[in-house]
This record gives sequence, C-alpha cells and structure tokens, in this order.
Amino acid sequence: MGRFPKKSGREVLGTHERLPAWIAKEKTSLSQLHDLKVGLRESHSHTVCEEARCPNRTHCFSHGTATFLLLGDVCTRACGFCSIKNGRPSLLDPHEPEDTASRVEAMGLRYAVLTSVNRDDLPDGGSAQFAETVRAIHRRCPTVSVEVLIPDFMGDLDAVANVVHAGPVVLNHNVETVPRLYPVVRPAGRFERSLSVLQKAKHLGRNLLGNDFKTKSGLMLGLGENQQELLEVFRSLRSVGVDILTLGQYLRPTRYQLPVARYVPPAEFESLAKTAKSLGFSTVYAGPLVRSSFNAFEVSQQDGIVIL
Repeated sequence: MGRFPKKSGREVLGTHERLPAWIAKEKTSLSQLHDLKVGLRESHSHTVCEEARCPNRTHCFSHGTATFLLLGDVCTRACGFCSIKNGRPSLLDPHEPEDTASRVEAMGLRYAVLTSVNRDDLPDGGSAQFAETVRAIHRRCPTVSVEVLIPDFMGDLDAVANVVHAGPVVLNHNVETVPRLYPVVRPAGRFERSLSVLQKAKHLGRNLLGNDFKTKSGLMLGLGENQQELLEVFRSLRSVGVDILTLGQYLRPTRYQLPVARYVPPAEFESLAKTAKSLGFSTVYAGPLVRSSFNAFEVSQQDGIVIL
C-alpha cells in the first residue's frame, strides 16, 4: 500500500468553522511562493489552486507544481461546492496555449496538469483550446507528460475526441458526488453524461496510446452521500473502464458554498479505498486532503492503494 508523506500544521479554509484534528496542512512561508506567483502573473496564467482555494495550494506552489486553469477564470456554471467566479466569460485568449507551455518550461515541470472552467458559451466547450495547449506543451517540452482534467463539454463526444487526440497520458473527469446530490452539488451536470465522457475517452485513448493511456475520476466525500451510493458510483466508473479513482473530503471554500455535512475520518477513507480497489481500479488515492490533481504524477505511476 503506497503512502505519501504526511503533512503538519493547520489551515482554516476561508471560514471560521473548526476542522477535525486529522485535517492538517504544512506551514509554508509566503516568501517561498513569491517567485512562482510572479511567473504565473507575468505569463497571464491562472491556476485552479488559487481560483478554487484548494487546501493544498501552498504545498504545491512551494514544491514547484500547479494545475493550470484554461479558458479564463470565469465559469458559466455555478456548482454548489466551487468558489471559482461564475458569470459571462471574456473571449478566449489566443496566446493562452503558448503562454501555458512557456510557463511549464520555465517551471521545469516533468508532468503538467491542465484543467479549465466550464465554457458552455462556446460551440466546442473550449476543447480546441484545450487540445492546442497540450500540443503547445509537447512542442516546447517534448519530454513533459500532460494530464488533463476536463469538463463534460455538455456531452459533446467530438469535443472529448479533440482533447484525446492531442495526446494526454491521463484524462480525468470528476463525477464529484453521487447522482442523488447532483441537483445541489452539480445542478448543470448529469451523472450519465459524465460516464459517457469517460467511456469515450477510454475507447479513443486506448486506441491511440494503448495501456499507456489512463482515465481517472474523483469524488468529494462529506456532502451527504451514503456508503451504498458510493459503492454504486464505484461500480459505474469501473463499468466504463476508469483506471484511477481519487477520494477526498469536501471542504467549504467560503461561506457562500455548500456546508460540510460530515467530516469523514481517515480510517473510513482507507476502508473505502480497499473496497474500490477490489472492484478493479488500478490505483485508488484516498484521504481527507486528496484532490484529483494533487500528486498527479506520483499517482499516475502507482498501482494499488495510496493513502494521504
């Protein structure tokens, strides 16, 4: 069973609620993050780490990694768990693919993770921009592997194909929670639509890259789901060939997002990970502070259960 190093310290995530003792985060001097943040600003790059107030953002920044946020920083959806701005987005930045590739090169990354806001205002959901960014990274940094965390593109499977054909080694699309909770957690999402995206990606990716291509999905726990619902979701994800599953604790980014229904203890994460692994996932990464892109390279190289 894999196990990454534990972290120490505490962080209150934009609220005044008291967190359980097992939810902890290492302390990092803000001065350590200055150069990386300056570089991101100069290259006009956004990161989901900052926009979504990820609890691991100081850890990742201090270790020289980040998950790049494409298609601007305004989302066309208003999911109940997410603190990214929503509203009317601006026009796409034509320089974004090359600017992102330049930042990947400057950071000396060996593994780049790309995600995006939802852009339901665009005919292709922004998939062409996604694909061109992957290609730009491959041109500038041919030894860098790319993982993508894509939206559902409103179920447009041609848009999914655009991204897969660009050559990422891992395609992630998070189902986020159990179907019963979609009306409040992902009101514009559809669980079956997400399954079709993952199934299409797996089929195309395996034809292009064989076993080197993996699909990935993740859930946030503590939103009000129950064990039976989780098991049904695990089985559904395996039925469309998902290789990597991530399980993390939902933490309320600000007081404007959904409250936490329950804090799931570490032992329960470990038990769920074992259950999921028994269903056939190659890798299950679980723990209160697990996020789908956290330690993405290490997780992509693991087989088995990894507990944070």
